[in-house]
Amino acid sequence: MIGQGFTIKELTDSVGSDITPRMVRHYHQLGLMPQPMRSPGNYRLYSDQDVQRLQRIVALKQQGFQLSHIHKLLEAEPEAEQATLMAQLQQQYRTIIQQIAQLRQTASALEGLLGRDRHCQTTQAEVLAQLKLLEVETQTGLEKLWCGLDAEVHAHPEAFQESLQRLLPDLSDRSEIEVDLLSKLVLACGDVSLVSFVRLGNQALASSRNAFKSGCQVVVDVPMVSGAIDQTRLAHLGCAMQTLIDNPHITSAAEAEQAFWQNHAWKDRLQHLSTGCVIAIGYAPSVLLAVCEAIHQRIIQPALVIGMPIGFSHAPAAKRKLMQSGIPFITVEGTLGGGLLAATALNALVESLIEKPDCHCYLSK
Repeated sequence: MIGQGFTIKELTDSVGSDITPRMVRHYHQLGLMPQPMRSPGNYRLYSDQDVQRLQRIVALKQQGFQLSHIHKLLEAEPEAEQATLMAQLQQQYRTIIQQIAQLRQTASALEGLLGRDRHCQTTQAEVLAQLKLLEVETQTGLEKLWCGLDAEVHAHPEAFQESLQRLLPDLSDRSEIEVDLLSKLVLACGDVSLVSFVRLGNQALASSRNAFKSGCQVVVDVPMVSGAIDQTRLAHLGCAMQTLIDNPHITSAAEAEQAFWQNHAWKDRLQHLSTGCVIAIGYAPSVLLAVCEAIHQRIIQPALVIGMPIGFSHAPAAKRKLMQSGIPFITVEGTLGGGLLAATALNALVESLIEKPDCHCYLSK
């Protein structure tokens, strides 16, 4: 530090995130960062406010905002200009969704090739050879190639695990039980990219296994989640199940959310959950928010919360709150989720405990 200011190198070091002095100078040119004071030796001198502003820029950039939009977000603009910014952000969102759709098509094509088991390898090699010779990628031509690749699928059952070995990212740093959990979640939704969004924290695996061994109470948000849970295995462990919103007609996240606000019978059930229970939430984000608040107020103390509600504003917020609760958790970041995923996660934990009761691989990871 020179005098009362940070040098540009000290500024970037304090912010981190691979920010370089060259990037800071670029931000000055764009107007993202104000021009700093100068020392008698003509060095740029930055204040604590500059550090905070650069941190905000980095955080917004990591969230995917474009620099032009970050500039507008950081300036306290009039309401009329905020409407213009919202329109620009909506256009950026639509562009990104289109790019995701295109990448999803590419990923599907690659999965169609890489996910073939050994029984289809001969046909796979033939199709790859034809792809090399394909001069014009017409839709008709590609459909003929896929038909050739699909010719053998009727001759044998699909080898899911063999396909997953080719498609999953490197999970060598994960325990056997966690890999099994992630694999089952992928198979539940058919999306390999889900692995990148699954989060486990606060010794979730160890805590869940201890809870199930003790015959803990299992709590779900709606009947559709309980219907997907292997209750025979739970009964084998002596685990009883309870549903917070006990309405059998709920078939969607929107209905679960509405029932949460209209019927308050769940409040009494929530406040009387046993200590060390396992909670699985797959639909209503407000249920997860209520669970997190009850944890914060020390009304309940679950051994594990599987938080996978669906939603576009409340769900991501509820999941962030869960990850900050200090309670063992399993969740899927962002809007992804659903009752099937929540039930699949719980089933995977129970199954691994019954089949491998003495496994301690998760303790070394």
